[in-house]
Amino acid sequence: MAVIENPEILLYSRIRKSPYFYASRRHGVAKYSVYNHTYHPRHYGDPVAEYWHLLNGVTLWDVGVERQVEITGPDAFTFTNMLVPRDLTKCKVGQCKYVFITAPDGGIINDPVLLRLGENHFWLSLADSDVLLWAQGLAYNSGLDVTIREADVGPVQVQGPKSRDVMVDLFGERILDIGYYYCAEFELDGMRVVVSRTGYTSELGFEIYLRNASRDGVRLWDRVIEAGTPHGIEVIGPCHIRRIEGGILAWGCDIGLDTNPFEVGYGYEVSWMVDLKQEADFIGKEALRRIRDNGIDRKLVGVEIGGMPLGSFNDGSMIDPFPVYAPGGTEPIGKVTSACFSPRLEQNIGFAMVPIELAGPGTDLAIERPGGLVPATVVEKPFIDPKKYVPKQDLHQLATG
Repeated sequence: MAVIENPEILLYSRIRKSPYFYASRRHGVAKYSVYNHTYHPRHYGDPVAEYWHLLNGVTLWDVGVERQVEITGPDAFTFTNMLVPRDLTKCKVGQCKYVFITAPDGGIINDPVLLRLGENHFWLSLADSDVLLWAQGLAYNSGLDVTIREADVGPVQVQGPKSRDVMVDLFGERILDIGYYYCAEFELDGMRVVVSRTGYTSELGFEIYLRNASRDGVRLWDRVIEAGTPHGIEVIGPCHIRRIEGGILAWGCDIGLDTNPFEVGYGYEVSWMVDLKQEADFIGKEALRRIRDNGIDRKLVGVEIGGMPLGSFNDGSMIDPFPVYAPGGTEPIGKVTSACFSPRLEQNIGFAMVPIELAGPGTDLAIERPGGLVPATVVEKPFIDPKKYVPKQDLHQLATG
């Protein structure tokens, strides 16, 4: 039976295949999920082993599911600045920003990484939701001269302490000049790419955004594997243990339309994520101003969770959120949104949405998890490297010592 591998034809299936689908599956995908209407490799057999590969070596991820909403045209900056509560006048060409896309009521529609490729040229590297339709709908009646489309661009992530060495072998010493949350254009064997110092790990790492990805996806994958093999590269899925340790939030789990930035720690504490002083009248500005002034009645916190080790999140232990109780309480007062066992901390950790009066560090809680009710404690997040020293490392200093 012949297998049709033409990505342009595969676009017509209900669940799409990433540009790297046929390449990444060679490595023995153990579990897929569906993300942005696309098959997404979750892990390759042992998520804990993948975690240690990430911490000690270099890993390659198929993240072609991160669809790129491209915004161009004479009014692209004005339109994009309307979508997000960050002040994009502070975003240089060649810079990346973690942003929220907010709804009129302040809810979080998506939390993409924004790449500014030109004065009026942006990519939104999406989490799992239909922002393309939202943006096109807004543009239709905006009166602004913009073009919004899904670009034929597919990213892969190269993450871990040895990622620097692999990227130098691929792109040369110029790669060392890319700062944390910046990007630059490169060409690799005739393939045009954008490389950014970003990732879903809180480790040293890069993303390679391939243009013409539907044509060249397998070729890029093979080229990265070739360069990475001398450095012990391993293909893994998204490492949820590490992202939870690093305080990285997952849309659809920890954040969503029913949460706002202030509730999840990106309003009061990280005020630049919601810049209410900027001139731009971004969507949700008035609602977020009211939320700021009136205060919040719940908050997403870090928690340490008792009981036997939970596993890696990929094992299905979080099909339903764990209910949270006040000590001695009989009715749930909140829920755990993400959880795992951290091998380094030797502790179950996670995020929980709880009433504001129970959100202070050191607060005792009880959580109903598989196996019964266990004690839990509110703690600060991120759990490891809260200042992000590891991903922010100076690549030139690493090169010299």
